Parts: sequence; structure tokens; C-alpha cells
Amino acid sequence: MLSGSNVLLGITGSIAAYKAADLARRLMDEGAKVNVVMTDAACRFITPYTLESITGNAVHVDLFRDPYCHIHLAAESDLFIIAPATANTINKLSCGLADNLLSCLWLAYDGPALMAPAMNFRMYKNRTVQSNIKNFKKTGVEIIGPAKGSLACGEEGKGRMSEVSEIVEAAISVMSPHDLTGHKILVTAGPTREQIDPVRYISNRSSGKMGYALALAAKRRGADVTLVSGPCSVDPPHGVSIVYAETSDDMEKAVFKHLDKATAVIMSAAVSDFRADLNTKNKLDKNIVKSLKLNKTTDILKKLGSRKGKRFLIGFAAESGKNVKRASAKLKEKKLDLMVLNDISQEGAGFDTDTNIVTLIHKKGDVKDYPIMKKIEVAHIILDCLKKKKGSS
Repeated sequence: MLSGSNVLLGITGSIAAYKAADLARRLMDEGAKVNVVMTDAACRFITPYTLESITGNAVHVDLFRDPYCHIHLAAESDLFIIAPATANTINKLSCGLADNLLSCLWLAYDGPALMAPAMNFRMYKNRTVQSNIKNFKKTGVEIIGPAKGSLACGEEGKGRMSEVSEIVEAAISVMSPHDLTGHKILVTAGPTREQIDPVRYISNRSSGKMGYALALAAKRRGADVTLVSGPCSVDPPHGVSIVYAETSDDMEKAVFKHLDKATAVIMSAAVSDFRADLNTKNKLDKNIVKSLKLNKTTDILKKLGSRKGKRFLIGFAAESGKNVKRASAKLKEKKLDLMVLNDISQEGAGFDTDTNIVTLIHKKGDVKDYPIMKKIEVAHIILDCLKKKKGSS
């Protein structure tokens, strides 16, 4: 969502200014062109030359070097980020003061903006700072953080600048079309584990990456997202409500607990199909156990289909081969609106990869194949189907 955009990065006088170099690089990795403006105080913590070397653009500091710089830069920018944003700058901008280049730019700029505050926790708690932050939120400025933790002064408290990854994610979200605002989307992800004994369990190769990508993409597009996740090593998306579930029973309970508020459900989890007909608290002696009897777990997706009401229900079918007929039969049996077919035999598709190859099968019978692409891109294609449903309702 940042590809081709012009991002104006304001840096103010905080020790956290050193993180701005990484932030500039990460924004560029997302395809943005980055122009940097620094206050005099910021230049005491990190040099303009560092940012010039990273961005390839001149860093703007002096208000009087180009009398119209604040006009031109503001007009050419698609997003204004101030990170770190000190108490001094927050209070100054809130009052509409314009005594340096950054504050003049702020007054001249008319577009999406976000701030990442950074200061001592006592300064952050100050009534004036809190009031001004609240006013910025009311006017649509996105405030990221601050985080709680160790501060430069050696104290502990809420005042650390948010992690660069959180700021980049916030920037992407701000620049994304919020076409799913009003939707409450329930997403399931990852495998489940069916215990045999305290050491062993039955599971599968699902990494949860597809489900996490769906949750992230939906959140970026303005949806209120609840993610029910099996055991995964993927970092949960910022701003998503996450519920962990280990077994299929745990996942079933979590799904139906949050179903009432959901307008759409995306069941991308690879729920274990079988559980052992035993569950002991003590580790089994492998020399004693000759065989395991398996029982089927509950088909959560089918159960959802019988109770979905007006909700948009999406399921996944992992097949060895492009078995559209079998996936279509599952769609009808489970009363889905959309089935996402994965041919796991193809390279770059299926489990534990960053890419996927899918075929979308619609309730009305439409079938469309997609080439290999990143899972976040697949997620947006799936969500586009939900967007069309929303637009026609």
C-alpha cells in the first residue's frame, strides 16, 4: 500500500531518533519514497547525513534555506509521519505554532498523518500532553504508542517509542482503503494438536501464515478482526484480537463464543481430523503401545454452515491435486459462500510457505485460478470477494 507513495518523515529531538534511520529504510522497503525533515534538536541525536545516505534525498532542516520548501513538500507528500514525536513538538503542533520547518510543514500539510510519541513517562502523563494527544486523535491523526518499558533515563514506564515494525504497519493501514470498515471478521489459523500423552500429539504441517495474512489484511482494510489461532510461531498482527486454541475442541469453543458478533467467518485453520482414543497424563511406554485407535474430531466448518445465518462463510480445502469437483462438493455440503482450494502438491503452495497458489470457487459456481503470489496478496483477493458481497447487500 506504500508502493509509489511519498512519505514525509519528521524527526524530533529524542534519543529514539536513532530508530528513524531504520524506519526510513523499512518504509523504502515497502516501496515508498522518503523525504526527511529534522528539527535542530533531532540533529543532536542523529546526523542528517545518515538519513541522506539511506533515503538518497536531501534532508530538510533549515526553514530559511528555501522559503517555499514547506509548501512544496507538504503538497507533494501522501503521508506525514513524525517519529519520534517529543512532548515539545506535540504541544507546539497542537497550538498551531510554526517556528521551525517541521511545524510549518505540519500547518501546510493536508492529508493522513501519524505520530509516534517518545518521552519520559512523567512527561507523557502530563495533562497538557494527554489533552493535546486526545485532540490529535479527534482530528484523525493516528497515534502509535508509546510503549511501556525501560527508558533512556533509566526509569521504567510508558514513554518508549513504538517498535519500527508497528509504525510501518500503522503507515500501511493508514494508506490502505478502509473498504471493510463495519465488518467484524472472525479468522481461524494454524493447526490444532490432539494430545496422546504429555509428550506426543497428532497434528499437521500448517504454519498459520495464510490465516495470519488474512487477519492482517482485513485489519488494514478497516475490519474489526478476531483471530483464533492454533499453535503457531508467526507473530500476531498488531491491532488484532487474538485467541489461542490448542485442540480442535478449544478451537470449536472459541469460534462459537465469538460467532454472534461476526459478520464474516474465514476458516483457514487446518483443524486435525482425528484424535487418539486415549489421553493419558503419563507418558506412554512405546514398547507397550502396539497401536492407536483414532476418532474423528468435530467438523467445525460444517457445524458453522448450519448456523451461519447471513454471515459470509469462507472455507479452505487442501488437496493433493487440483480437485475442483471435490472442493465444490465440500462447499455445497458445508453451505459455504466461498471455497479456497489449495493444491498442496504444487511448489510454492500449501503449508509453511510465504506464497500460495489458489483456486476460488464461489457459491454460484464461478471458478477462478490464480498464479503463485505472496500470501498477503492472496488474502486481499479473498477479502475482495467479501467486499463485493458487502457492496451488493
